[in-house]
Amino acid sequence: MEAQPQRSVTPAGPDPARSSSVEELAQRVVHTLTARGETVAVAESLTGGLVVSTLVGVPGASAVVHGGVVAYATPVKASVLGVDADLLAANGAVDPEVARQMATGVRTALAVDGRPATWGISTTGVAGPDPQDGKPVGTVFVGIASAERSVAAELHLEGDRAAIRSATVSELLTRMTIEIDSGE
Repeated sequence: MEAQPQRSVTPAGPDPARSSSVEELAQRVVHTLTARGETVAVAESLTGGLVVSTLVGVPGASAVVHGGVVAYATPVKASVLGVDADLLAANGAVDPEVARQMATGVRTALAVDGRPATWGISTTGVAGPDPQDGKPVGTVFVGIASAERSVAAELHLEGDRAAIRSATVSELLTRMTIEIDSGE
């Protein structure tokens, strides 16, 4: 039996979105952004495309999803997303500032007609089976950026690779739902 992931030790806060399925969360994100005329771009490392795949599984997602960058290799985070190379050299890829810079950078990396995406979201972390950059398996950072601000959150998840990656998608979409709801 597959191990169930442990949720974040830094929870996003009490919210009804916590009990929603990942598909429902993706629908909320896509429908809210559509209603507002806003867009999203995705930068992923450990999730390897799962976030953008989940979003584009929602009918109508083409109106809001600019696309996704899978920056699995650390140097791609710098060369494509503009993450500070010195930061990567000093702290490695599993770092809150890296997640924040990935979310910020993907907004412009996937600009359409010279306009950055309204939102950038990102994932970076350790899905296992081995630690990375001195960080234990299950250490994950997710980032959310808009023109006004950028934030990163640390998650501590448990389970096998699939469980950690799946929980990361759920946590990021939960946090994105809370973030866009707070801007209403």
